[in-house]
Amino acid sequence: MSTTLQANFQPYIADGLFDEAFDQAGRIRNTYAAFGDSFNLLAQAKIREMQYATVKAQLATGMTFNVYDEGVNKERILPIDIIPRIISAADWELIEKGLHQRITALNLFIDDIYHDQKIIADKVLPAEVIRSCPNFLEPCVGLNPPHGIWCHVTGTDIIRNNDGKYYVLEDNLRVPSGVSYLLENRELLKRNFPDLFETLNVRPVYDYTHHFMELLREMSPRPHPHVVLLTPGIYNSAYFEHSYLARDMGIELVEGRDLVVRDDCVYTLTTSGLKQVDVIYRRVDDIFLDPSAFRRDSLLGVPGLFEAYRKGNVALVNAPGTGIADDKVIYAYAPEIIKYYLDQDPILPNVPTYVCDRPRDMDHVLNNIEELVVKEANASGGYGMLIGPQATKKSCEDFRKRIKADPRNYIAQPVINLSTVPTLASGRIEPRHVDLRPFILYGRNLKVIPGGLTRVALRKGSLVVNSSQGGGSKDTWVLG
Repeated sequence: MSTTLQANFQPYIADGLFDEAFDQAGRIRNTYAAFGDSFNLLAQAKIREMQYATVKAQLATGMTFNVYDEGVNKERILPIDIIPRIISAADWELIEKGLHQRITALNLFIDDIYHDQKIIADKVLPAEVIRSCPNFLEPCVGLNPPHGIWCHVTGTDIIRNNDGKYYVLEDNLRVPSGVSYLLENRELLKRNFPDLFETLNVRPVYDYTHHFMELLREMSPRPHPHVVLLTPGIYNSAYFEHSYLARDMGIELVEGRDLVVRDDCVYTLTTSGLKQVDVIYRRVDDIFLDPSAFRRDSLLGVPGLFEAYRKGNVALVNAPGTGIADDKVIYAYAPEIIKYYLDQDPILPNVPTYVCDRPRDMDHVLNNIEELVVKEANASGGYGMLIGPQATKKSCEDFRKRIKADPRNYIAQPVINLSTVPTLASGRIEPRHVDLRPFILYGRNLKVIPGGLTRVALRKGSLVVNSSQGGGSKDTWVLG
């Protein structure tokens, strides 16, 4: 196998950053060697043809997402790059163990917060952090989800720094999105590199919906369950995913108006009458699930749904209340949470984080904001964020005012130079920054799907990989 840069990869300059395919001397890393040899045999015209065919296939399958831009809903495809992100078996073993540890601890944390709050009594976590969290839901206090599991499906964002090590950037436990793109990306890449999947023993992801369907059935209060997927509707940014998963799992796709509660049981409205629902995979945020329990102005949820769930007549996946662990201030305490519940040090560390509600941390952030990344505690999709080194003086000053006005709502982190991966850009192959969102299923057993959604910043030098901010995606190959 070749060891140096050649053919289709020339010129390729990592520019002092950690590149996952090539080292600073231009030598291809072992993980990419077999792929590099095969890719170098392709003609430039063939590569362009493959990329074009991939985009056309995306459009044909309706593989889109919605972006809200200045009050206008815009539908876009999530661009997929045909060069995969490849992860070695050893690296994946570390990631898998770290995610298993983290999700186990976070589930114990959520259960404790809605019951005895021992972690607060033992002064590991300040009570005010919980009281001030907008995703702490009082109606969930004392709730007992099936089998004690709150976060049935999680998407955890992982990055790789210039030191080559993996870090957790944030947790997504409410309604994590992106798994449909992971599955569809794999199908598209198989068309381009069918032989390499067998040669490299790439671990499969096609059985995700099978494992997920097993999990949903396990949560049912009755045998032979009727399972549905609850969507906010066609204008939701992830509606493609909702319809994709419902179709792939063979379950009904419903909106709140399609469901009704009678005698604390949930039913779908059908042409032949009411049909009882046993399990709801909900893609509606916690607070919009039931206007009688949470937000009274919600038109997306179902009145009486929460009471039916509380009484054990229907299962909700994920459980209401999981959103508390999405809070970025609570993320900052993840190492302490893991140590408290499991008596272990984190396998996957956090990115160093300043919590602006702590006076010393806030002073540091205010004095060094031009060098930091500032984030709102409960924002997502790349919104509510300031990248100090790329921001204007006016933007920095605006964020200083925001932090002073509401310090609980902000955290800050040093700028992390995300690792880069070869990406097709304007007819050339250049390094682009990436992150990784693996998906974890937690039923009677905990399973980490081998791979994940690799998001890529398509603009040169950009560190923002979110699809809503112009990012794309890659297929992620975990080697067997």
